Formats: sequence, C-alpha cells, structure tokens
Amino acid sequence: MLCLEQQNQTQDLLPLKRSFSDMNESDHDLSVQESPSSSSPKCMKPRGYQLQVFEVAKKRNTIAVLETGAGKTLVAVMLIKAIGEAIKSNGHKKLIVFLAPTVHLVNQQFEFIKNHTNMEVGQYYGVMGVDNWGLETWEREVNKNDVLVMTPQIFLDVLRKAFLSPEVVCLMIIDECHRATGNHPYTKIMKEFYHNSNNKPKIFGMTASPVVRKGVSSIVDCEGQISELENILDSQIYTVGDREEIEVYVPSAKETCRFYDQALFPSLDLKGKIEALCSKFDASLLELQGSLQSNYKDTDDKFNMLRKRLSNDQAKVLYCLDDLGLMCAYEAVKVCLENVPISNAECEVYRESYFLCKRFLEEVLCIIGESFPHGYENLLDLGSGYLKAVDLGYVSPKLHELLQLFQSFGGAEQVLCLIFVERIVTAKVIERFMKKVTYLSHFTVSYLTGSNTSVDSLPPKKQKETLESFRSGKVNLLFATDVVEEGIHVPNCSCVIRFDLPKTVRSYVQSRGRARQDNSQFVMMLERGNTKQRDQLFDIIRSERSMTDTAMNRDPDAHILKACTTEEVNAYHVEATGASVTADSSVNLIHRYCEKLPGDKYFVPKPKFHISLIEGSYECKMTLPPNAAFQSIVGPSSRNSHLAKQLVCLEACKKLHQMGALDDHLLPSIKELPEKNLIAKSKESASGAGTTKRKELHGTTCIRALGTWGEKVDGAIFQAYKFEFLCNIPGELYSGFVLLLETKLDDDVGNIELELYLVSKKVKSSVSFCGQVHLDAEQMTKAKCFQEFFFNGLFGRLFFGSKSAGTCREFLLKNETRSLWSPSNMYLLLPLETLNTSSPEPCQINWIGINSCISAVEIMKKRSLLGAEHCNGEKGNLSPYKNGSCSTNVIHFAYSMADTNNLKDMVVLAIHTGKIYSVVEVVNNTSAESPFDGNTDSASSKYMTFSEYFNKKYGITLMYPGQPLLRLKQSHNPHNLLVNFDEEGTTGKTLEAGVLVKKAQMHVHMPPELLIRLDVSRGVLRSFYLLPSVMHRLESLMLASQLREEICCSSNFRISSALILEALTTLRCSENFSMERLELLGDSVLKYAVGCHLFLKYPKKHEGQLTDIRVRVICNATLHKLGTDLKLQGYIRDSAFDPRRWVAPGQRSIRPVPCKCGVDTPEVPLDAKFHTEDPKVMIGSSCDKGHRWMSSKTIADCVEALIGAYYVGGGIIAALHLMKWLGIDAELDPSLVVEAITTASLRSYVPKDNEIATLESKLGYEFSVKGLLQEAITHASQQELGVGYCYQRLEYLGDSVLDLLITWHLYQCYTDIDPGELTDLRSASVNNENFAQAAVRQNLHQHLQHCSGLLLSQLTEYVKSISESHTDGSLQRPKGPKALGDMVESIAGAILLDTKLNLNEVWRIYKPLLSPIVTPDKLELHPFRKLNELCASLGYFIKEKFIKKGDMVHAELSLQLKDVLLIGEGYEGGKKIARGEAACRLLKELEKRGILFSRNASKKRKLDADHIDGSTASYMEIDVCDQLTDENLSELAINKKRKSTEDQVPPESTSFSSPTNDCSNKDRSPNSGTPVIATINTKKGGPRTTLFELCKKVQWPMPTFNSTENKSRSPIEFGEGSEIRNGFNSFVSRISLHIPKFGSMECTGDARADKKSALDSAALVMLYELERQGKLVIGGS
Repeated sequence: MLCLEQQNQTQDLLPLKRSFSDMNESDHDLSVQESPSSSSPKCMKPRGYQLQVFEVAKKRNTIAVLETGAGKTLVAVMLIKAIGEAIKSNGHKKLIVFLAPTVHLVNQQFEFIKNHTNMEVGQYYGVMGVDNWGLETWEREVNKNDVLVMTPQIFLDVLRKAFLSPEVVCLMIIDECHRATGNHPYTKIMKEFYHNSNNKPKIFGMTASPVVRKGVSSIVDCEGQISELENILDSQIYTVGDREEIEVYVPSAKETCRFYDQALFPSLDLKGKIEALCSKFDASLLELQGSLQSNYKDTDDKFNMLRKRLSNDQAKVLYCLDDLGLMCAYEAVKVCLENVPISNAECEVYRESYFLCKRFLEEVLCIIGESFPHGYENLLDLGSGYLKAVDLGYVSPKLHELLQLFQSFGGAEQVLCLIFVERIVTAKVIERFMKKVTYLSHFTVSYLTGSNTSVDSLPPKKQKETLESFRSGKVNLLFATDVVEEGIHVPNCSCVIRFDLPKTVRSYVQSRGRARQDNSQFVMMLERGNTKQRDQLFDIIRSERSMTDTAMNRDPDAHILKACTTEEVNAYHVEATGASVTADSSVNLIHRYCEKLPGDKYFVPKPKFHISLIEGSYECKMTLPPNAAFQSIVGPSSRNSHLAKQLVCLEACKKLHQMGALDDHLLPSIKELPEKNLIAKSKESASGAGTTKRKELHGTTCIRALGTWGEKVDGAIFQAYKFEFLCNIPGELYSGFVLLLETKLDDDVGNIELELYLVSKKVKSSVSFCGQVHLDAEQMTKAKCFQEFFFNGLFGRLFFGSKSAGTCREFLLKNETRSLWSPSNMYLLLPLETLNTSSPEPCQINWIGINSCISAVEIMKKRSLLGAEHCNGEKGNLSPYKNGSCSTNVIHFAYSMADTNNLKDMVVLAIHTGKIYSVVEVVNNTSAESPFDGNTDSASSKYMTFSEYFNKKYGITLMYPGQPLLRLKQSHNPHNLLVNFDEEGTTGKTLEAGVLVKKAQMHVHMPPELLIRLDVSRGVLRSFYLLPSVMHRLESLMLASQLREEICCSSNFRISSALILEALTTLRCSENFSMERLELLGDSVLKYAVGCHLFLKYPKKHEGQLTDIRVRVICNATLHKLGTDLKLQGYIRDSAFDPRRWVAPGQRSIRPVPCKCGVDTPEVPLDAKFHTEDPKVMIGSSCDKGHRWMSSKTIADCVEALIGAYYVGGGIIAALHLMKWLGIDAELDPSLVVEAITTASLRSYVPKDNEIATLESKLGYEFSVKGLLQEAITHASQQELGVGYCYQRLEYLGDSVLDLLITWHLYQCYTDIDPGELTDLRSASVNNENFAQAAVRQNLHQHLQHCSGLLLSQLTEYVKSISESHTDGSLQRPKGPKALGDMVESIAGAILLDTKLNLNEVWRIYKPLLSPIVTPDKLELHPFRKLNELCASLGYFIKEKFIKKGDMVHAELSLQLKDVLLIGEGYEGGKKIARGEAACRLLKELEKRGILFSRNASKKRKLDADHIDGSTASYMEIDVCDQLTDENLSELAINKKRKSTEDQVPPESTSFSSPTNDCSNKDRSPNSGTPVIATINTKKGGPRTTLFELCKKVQWPMPTFNSTENKSRSPIEFGEGSEIRNGFNSFVSRISLHIPKFGSMECTGDARADKKSALDSAALVMLYELERQGKLVIGGS
C-alpha cells in the first residue's frame, strides 16, 4: 500500500500531475464533516477509505480501483465540490466534465451529482439530439452549467468540432475507465486532446477492474495492462490496502456454483427439419429475387438482408432449442414472428418476400408444436413436476436448475435477483416462459437489454422504466445482458445468477459486484463434466487474483509514468476555430455529410469506395452522390487498404471544408445562410413573430391627403370632389355633396364608383373630380359651422352635460370650436344644389341650406345664453293663435310659421335636445294636452300630458299647447353600408350596432313650437347617412395610394389603389374583398422568385440547402420583420368599419375610447412589452390614437398579399420591384441563366436510342440544350452507374414554377369563390400525386432514368392501378412513387431554364399535360376534413383515439349525435390514412341518416381560425363574438349557419344498433364519473367558454341560444356594485342543451345591457342547473 508520506514525496517526481493546490493557492481544508443523521441527500458522511482516496486524488491524477458498491462516485462528488469551490474563489469559468460510457450511467451519475452538490449540472447523450447541436447551443449549456455529465463519444465530438476547448476543463472524471484501450472514445480523447494540451485538466478515473482482456492474465499481463492504462490516462492506480473497512461496507457476495446435467435432446431430427425448412425458404427467396426483370443493388441488398434475417431467426430458434429446450424454442419462434414487418411493404415483391419469412416461422412453429402431443399450453400447468418435461426435452436441465433455484427463494417480498444471460433472445424468451410457470407466479419478471440496432433491443425509455421497477422492488427477477454489468446502481440486489458464464475478468468482477446486500449470493451455473467451462472459470478467478495483487503491490516510485506515445496522426485542422478531423474520424464525417444530402426511399446518399493495388501500395478512389459538392476524389497511396480509405476521406473532408460544404466546425453546412441581412436574427423573431398566436400593438398611419389647412385668413383654394348618389328605387332622391380637400387625389382614388347597400335597396355612389373651388374667409367659417352642426346633430350630440350627471347642460357650438378640428383630418363635406344645367360651375354649393343651418346655430347660441324660459320670447315670432282660435292651415314653429301642406319631409331641429328630425305628418286630433304616449315606458306614469312632460323635464312652458302634434322620423346611428347583408338572406332587417335585427320604424310625437325649420331637403339628410361609408372607402384608398407612393413605382407599370387596398384588407373587415386571394398568389410568386434566384446564384448548393435558405427567407418571421421595418403595419385595415366611431372634422365623438396603451405617439415602438399571447386580448378595435392589437401573422400575410397585388397589376417585373423595396434579394440575373444553361450543355450524357426525341415529342417542346432534359429525368440512384448529376435541383426549381403557374391559373379562373376554397383547389392541383397521375396519362414514366428495383416495382404497380382505375371511394389505391411527381416538376424547371425564364411558354406546354385541372365542383376534400367541417356546422364534437399495432395504426373516431354514439374505425399503415378510413365510415353512416356534407358549411372558416387557436369551428361562436369588433357580423353568420343546418338533423327515433353502442361506454365509462370543472370564469365570455369546453370534453352537442331585445325610453339599471350600468336596451337569452340519453334542458338568463352578457348569463344559469341535476361538479361552488 502506498502511504501518504510516499505520495507527497513522489509529487515532485511527477511533473505531469496537477495537484489541487495548483488551481488554488490557498489550499482549503477539504475534510468533509457532514452529519450522518442529516436528512438532506447532500449530507453524506464519507467513510475512512473514501477520505483516503479523496486525499490522494487531490494531490495527483488517480485511477481509483475499488469494488463495485464501494462508493467511488461519492469520492468523485467530494472532488467536484472541492474543485467547484476553488473555481468560484478564482472567479474564472472552468468546467468539470464527468464521462460515463453508457446512457444508463449518465442518467444515474447526473442524478447523484445533482442531489449531492449545489452546482448546476447538465447531462448529454445521443438520443437527446446533441449530434445536431451547434455552437450557440453548446455555449448556452457551458454558460449555464458547472458540471457536464456525458458519454465519451459526445465529449470527443464536441472537442473535435471545437465547441469546447480542453483548456476550459479543470477536472475530468472518467467512470469505468478500464475501457480506455484500443479505439475507445476514452483513448481518443486522451491521445488527440489531453496529451497535446498545454493546460491539462486534473484526471480522476474509477474502475472495479483495470484488466479487461479475455483469457488468463498473469502478473506480467496485468502489470502490462495496468501500465498501459496509467500511461493513457496520465494517472496512477490507487487501491485501498486496509480491506477491513471495505469488507464492512461492501459485503462480498457468497459465491456458489449450481450444476446442471448435459442436455439430452430426444428428437434430433427436429433440428434437421428446421434446417431443411430454412434452406427451402432461402431457396424461395433466391427464386423470387431471380424472377425480377432487372437486378438492382437496392433489391439485392433487401433480399440479402431478408436471407440473413431468415438465417438469424433459425440460429435463434436452434440456440434456444439447445440451451433452453423445446418450450422456450416455441416462444423464440413467436418472438421472431412478432418482429416480422407487417405486409404493407412498399411493393408487391417485398410484400411477397416478407410473407415468405413469416411463412417460414409459422411452419417452424407448427413443427415444434407437433412435438407437444397434448398441446403447448397444457404443459404449463405441470405445477412443480417439470422433471418429466426435462426428460422429454421440453425444458433443458439448465433452465430446470434455474427454476429450482427460483423455487428455493420462497416468498417474493425480499427477493431482488439479477440473472445475466449472454444473448438478448435468451432474456426475452425466459422472461416470457417464466410468466407462464404457475408455481412461480408470485414473482414479477422482466428483462433488460441494450439499445443497439438489433430487432430485439429495448428503447432507452423502456430500459429506464424497467430498471426503476427493479430498484423499487416491483420486479423481482430481472433477466439482463451485460448492459447492467457496469456501474448500474441496484442497492437491494440480493442475488446475482450467471446463467451464462462471464468471458472476462471485468465481466466477472462487475457482475458479482451487483450483489450488494448482506448474505447476498453470486451463483454461477456450470454444466456437469464440461471441462471447458470449468477451465474458463478458473482462468478468470486466477486473473482476478493477479490483477488485485498487481494493483495492491504497485510501488508508485518504481512506476514513474511514461509519456504517452501519441503517434503522428494524419489530421486536418481549421485555423479559424480549432476544429479538427483525423484520418480515423474522417470516414464517419463523410458518411455524416452524405446523410445530410437529399435522398428518398429509392436512394440513400452514401460514398462509394474503389480500392486498387498499384505496385504494392493501395490507392482509394471515392465517389460521392450526384448532389454532393463534388463527385469524385482519389486519395494518396498507403500501406494498407483500410488506411487508404481513411486518407481519401480525410482529403475529401479538407476539400469539402474549402468549398464551404463543411463549416468551420466541420459540420455539414445545411443551415448556412449567406444572405444574413434577410433573416431576422433578433430574439424577438424567434419568440413567435409572424405567428397567429402572438398579438402585437400597432398604430395606424395618418392619411397625408387629409392633412393641414393651417390658418387661412383670406380663404383657401380646395380640390373639389363631387359625390353623386343614385338609388335603384325610383323616386328615392339623394342630394349630391362635395368633398373639399387641400390635396389633389390620384385619379384612381378621386374618380371611383361605389355600391352602397341599404335595407332592401342599393345606392350607386360615384366620386369624381370637379376642379378647384375657392372659399373666402366668411364661406369657410359658414362651411365649418354647417359641418359642426349637422354631423354633431345627426351622429353625435349638440348638448353635453345633464342635471342627473350633475353637470351643466351646454350647447356644443356655443363657444370657440377649434378643439373639434384636427390638423391631420381637415376636409369639408357640403351639400350641392339640385342640378342646374344652366350653371357654368361643375358643382354649386347649397349656400341657402347652409345659411339656414347657420341661423339655427345662432338661435341655439342665444337660447343657451338666455335660458330655457325665453325659448319663445322673441316678439317677431309670436302669433295671435292661442288655444286653437287661429287658422288651421298655419303651424307655429320656434321662430317661424309654416303651412300644414308644406310640412311633409321638412327637416327640423328640436331646440330642447339639439336632435335633427324629418316631419312625417301632422297628427290631427292631438295636441300637447293629449295623454303622454310613453305608455310603454316604466317612467311614463310621472307625466299625464305632453305639456307636463316638457315642463317638468325641460322647464319649458308651451305657448301653443293646442296645436296638433307632428309625427317625426328620428335620426339614427350611421350604418356600415359597404357590406351587402342581403346576400346573407337578411332582407327586411336593419343594422342595430352592426347586428341585424327586425325593427319597427321609430317615430316620435312633438309640439311644433319646439322645432326650428331647416331649409335643407330630406335628400340632404338621406345623403348624410351615406357619407361615413363613402368617406371610409375613400380614406382607405388614399392610404393605399400613399403606400404606392412610398413603394415608388416604375413608369412601366402602375398598380391600382383598389388592388393595393385589397392587399391591405383582412377578412376581419367583412368587406366584399380581402387579402386572402392575393396572399395565396403572393405566396407562390415569392416562392418562385426567391427559389429561382437562389437556384441561379448558388449552382453548387444542393436541393436541401436551397430549400432551407428559401424557407428562412420567405418564412413568416422574416416577412414580419421586413414588413414592420417598413412600417407596413400602420397601413393594414384589420377591423370592420364601425360607423358609430367614425367622426368627420368638426364632430365630437360620443363613443370615445381613451388610449390606455401606454404609448404617447401614434406609432407604437417595436418592443416586446407590446406583444402578448393572451387569448383575451381583442384584435382589431382601436383606441382614439389609432393603436390596435393585431395578429403578428397578419403583417406577414399582408407582405405576401402586396406581392400578389403587384404580380396581378404588373407581372413578375412589378413583383420583383416590390420585393426589392421590401429588402428581399430575388433578382433574376439573365447572365446567371445563360451560365446555368451553359453548364447543362457541357454534361456528358449517353441517352438510349431516341430517348430524348421521343420525350420531346410527348412534351410538344424541343430543347435547345438536351443536357437539361437529360438531367431532369435522371434519378439520384443512377450514381450506381457513375452518373454525376440528378434532377433534384431542377425539381426544386420546377416545384415553385408549377406552384405559381397553377395558382395564377386558378386565381384568374375562379374570381368569385371563397378564398379557402381557392386554397383547397391549389392543394388538390399542386401535389405530387396529381403530377404522378399526369406523368402516367402522358406516358412520361417510361423515361425516368433510375437504378432502383423498388422504384421499378412501385412504378409498375402504380401504372397498373391507374389503367384499371376503378375508383371505389376507398383510400386503398396506391399512391404514386414520389420520384414520378418529382420528374414532372424537374422537367418544368428544365423548360423554364431552356426558355430563359419564360413562364408563359412553360404554361403553354404544361397546361395540356396537367389537364384536367381540378374545378370547384370536382374538388374532393379529405374525409376527415369533411367530417370535421360537417360536425363543426352542426355543433357536434369528434373524439380521436389511436392505437399502434406493429406497423399498423388503429384509428377510432367517435361522434355523439343527439342520442346515438357513432364510431368509425380504420386500420392502415399510417395515422392519417387510418383516420381518413374511419372518417369515411362515419360519413357514410351520417349519410344514411340524411346528414350530408355541404361545401357552404365551411365558409368563413379562415376568419374563425384567425381568432381561435387549436379549437374546432363549432367552438368558435363564443370567441368570434368576443374578439371581433365588427359589430358581431360573424356571430350572426355563424348563428344563421347553425340555424339552417340544425334543421337537417333528423330526430333520433331509432337507435343505431351495432357494436358502437358498446363503444359509447368506452368513451365515457361509468368509472369516469360526473365531469368536474374547477371554477367558472365569470369575466365576459367566461361562462360560455366553460360550457363549450365542457360539451367538447363529454361530447354533448353544442348548446343553442335564442336572444330577444327589449327597448325602453328611460334608462334601465343593470348589474350590481361596481358593475352597475345604465342602458335603454336590454337583452335576454334562452339556452337549450341536449344531453344524450337524458334529454333537453332549457334555461333563461337574466336581462343584460348587451347581447354577449346576456349569453353569458344564460350559460351561467345552465352550468348551475347542470350541477343541480347532478350532471356536473363545480369545484369551487
């Protein structure tokens, strides 16, 4: 034993060693004094021998040789803590790396370090995907963590890629360090990096067995192996000399041997039968292979693999037959059968070959089964009488001995037994057999294997679960391969059995060390009389003694470390980063590079090697796939073929790096992005920019054309725009108006026609430029006053304040009105005189009408100064008419009189309210003394007569109470007249706050003396209601024109403002146009332009790289950044026009929305604090400063729509111009086109006779460069024939060309269809299957050049299926091979290049090839989509359930109708196809019940999807209602849609009798109980959301609502406390909910001030009623 004094003395002799004090001069006292009684896992008191090892490890690099279970990891943790403190005190970032050779050990050691230190720990292994991590990810991990626990291969890769430098590591702990031999990653880490490092980390190695070789190891052998290990690890062995303490803490297992008899197999002919059967089926496979038309490498490889599998299966069965007996051999066959792929293989030949493999196993099963006369299952009930089974050979003596051993354990409570076997199949088979042995049924059995590529191996997750079950005692008997030998911690293991003997000392020592308990056993099973086994065991025991003695007796002074010989390795280093690749690692890197190249199921990119022997030296030529950066390279000569292969790979790595195909970290540069300026690299862009989920606050751009007059003292010159209105009903007259602006508008803005939609009529409005108009100062004052008076009188209020509110009631225009005008919104809207043909002026302003309004304003001003009592006090207006004694033809108005015959349609102003009316008629036989007609009003009882009402309410005493009353038509809110609601079938209804409701004409009765006559016609009044809608459209067009100026068009093309406006308008605006169609087109234009640009710019980049760059250039995040950088968000129209919030210059808003956004400027900064994902945030509605929340994706969509608009207006030239303005590099340089054509013309190609000419004739186009067409028909598998090119790049180009051409064709052909339907048409037209069918129709498939047997078989089957073409509606028809569709795309790419980018020429050739192109009436949706949309429209929910069974997926869709649960099932190879099959069945069942799918049911789904994330359409009613600000138009549409479709559902009088009735319990079993909800969200929309989510969860049909509106003349109070609101309208909602097999429930909510609150109230009442009826549990109620 090495004493501590000697260690200190040797320190000076070991210059390579780093003592702990080297890292920290103030060497702390690191003795650990944790209390053993402490409950914290971080407080573990070390044992004496652990402290010894720790002290030695502090002073020098050490390999601790300690038994399994002696607590080596605790010593490592003590070192980690000590060095961690030293690092912290230094302040320099240093890492501790803990290496463990398996994933199990990484998991285990990570947990231990995390639990016993306060340091940040990270774990890393292959399954986590770390192989694909880049520098940024590793830097993040290094900055975050202090200790990195990983497998050595990961660490080696990270060092080679220079993501981590050895210099930053201060301590390297190497678990199971005996593995550091040969080519193990441990050895490579030490030799390539550690020994070449200037600043070496400290090393601490841990092992239980430093000797690893097979066979006998003498003292000399052990000495040699230990020295070698020490030299490699630059460390010295340390073993604790005093064994007493170790014996106490690490009890040695009692070693015993169990002997079994040699197997005497009674029926030897069984083996012969199985072997003969295997030969027969092998011959059948060979025969099948020989029957193929041509021999291709992929089919040869497939058949060789299957023949090898057949041989392996036979070997497994025979091994089990020999070693375990007939019964286990029977189980082994079943295991093999389970691993045979299910026969839905890619082609008929493969299906047949798999079937042969399956038949072989089935026949073997049958042969073995015949050996059991009474049946296999009956044998398992032998109880403990298995001796007879041994005699018959059913159970081997070895297995029987194992069963006896298990039986000797007794009860299962204390047993934790680990059984080591050599092969995975043994573990699987015995585990299955054991579960059937009845007398051992009290034991829980499982098995554990490694996660290698074997078909029998276990995935890592399953391994971890099994190990946890064993540790916790849930599993008693665990059968395991050597994966559990090393280091796995199972503290309670009481017995270890070596069913198969260990082959090395390490295996022996490690497996024995798994038995940790006192009195534990280590049992080795030996065959009686087998001297070979006995000698093997004795050799191992001797070797262990030699190893222990050598380790114990080593004198460190006598064994000074030699410098590790690191022979000169061939390597390539990257100067920029320090990354390196050696000849040894270069082969792997080349394979990795090829893996990243594009491939398909017919071609896996791989390098090909050809080695030749020239004059005693080997030379290797490597050929790379045709899509690699270069195709072939020859390596230097070398002494052996293996090295020649490595050297050529090293040369290739060097060349690939120099060409840019490998980056500076020697990774395949797939993700490389040369145009760095194109990508939004900010962190914000990664956090959801351009997504629907993210909402952003943005401002609204000011319209410059409406801007400033300034102080015009002497008047001003205006640009005049005449508004003319023509109604489709004769006799309905509307006065003309003139718009006066300071700025001249563009022609396509100032000269437009517009259809306005009123109730049951249309008004055609036209805007035209009519020259300039000069107004002097007086006229300007009058015009402004008129505008203030009329807009406030009609759409606002002329009086503000009230007694009830405690504020003084004032006339709005009494004082200075400058505050009503804003410099950013200055224009005049004035009425025109009736057309006078004799007038030379194009537009004559109606100054008479304006002056009469000015007079009325002056009267109102005086009246407000004098007070109400003087209202009729002016002498000039008094009349002798009192108490009805005057002429009946004269009516006294305030300040004037009029003849009764001239009153119809007169426009008047009420002096007490400031409201404007039109006279309907004189109501004879009434007067102010008549009973007050507010009899429907709850407050009417206060007033007996009209006189009393005006006296008490307004303090007015009527002078002429006997005059007849006038019936007046009230003014009303302006409506959105841009939307035609009649199209929705709503004739005869009107808009109230945007919601269509049936409404009677609202008239009032009033004494004439309270009215001022206005000398304007009713036509003026009518026109006023049109102005908000006309101005809204004009303002929108001005904004579009303004954006056009910003983009600054070329003179060659001019895009119309209307088209740009369409691109700026979202579906949410409810206009008859939106950006959807243009966005679809723009998406294709952008894809084409960028794709074509990249294709030409990077001729050496393969399709995968080009696609990746394109995706990142055109992704929503990038488009969002480009759009926001150019402030595009301010131009977007994203909410329906709300005329109630529209204000003209001079008008004061009566519906202000004060800004609470926290932004003072109109523009909102691009800051993360103005982003949210909160679903409650309403999109669209703006505050008074123009700030509104907008979906982040809307901006990206707008960018695409603008590109589409420019393409429509000016072709590809205009679209490219816009892209340049946006900052997208998509220039199509003609010189690069010529270069690409030249490159193709130099291709060496050897076509078959007339191949090219025949194909050209079929295409109807002759290529000027034949090489382009040859490239377009060459599949990458032609690499087998040495062809150095393939169609992949042309396919990439052709894909975007056809996408654009077909989208443009559909855009032009179908102008009236729903944008969603247009998207579906494009999806149905632009897809691989469609192109494959076109290829077969035109016989192009014969020209595909390839070297793939699989592709040939699939082509043959596909062509046959199309020729038979019996479409039975099933999804079973085979899909076309992808290569076929790819060829069609690549030929399009080739024609595009050959015609020098002539898109029209490509379409001329391709339109007949692709015909018939799908039309809306022939459009077939996917069955699941149909089902989803149908159920969404009916308010039903679908539940999905998937079960994977081998390669097949079982899909189950359940649909609850009113009283019947329908279930559709599908079994297919993929989830999507299985679900489609299940949906098909459900649709057929619904069809039987008269429920049919209609395309109209899916209209407006995109609008719905914009508002609701991840929910079904039927769930949308609530969210659309809540979040839209377009006056609930969408809610109306959805309600109407539901109402019409509801009628289609027949009453469920008959039950659907089928197994589905049983299935209903499957979805909602009694065990699941009553549904429970935690709480009800009582905020607006909350109760409805809660109810709808409940319905979705339990599959109840959606509830239906019916709302009624009640009106009142006096305010009604709603709510309580702080929620109190006053209003004149109230809504009450009734809700109906049908619960299957229970019945319908109806509830009525309380009256509420608005419809949504009424819906919430009804939903809340229903939820509590459900709770009362026991149908729901509310958690917090």
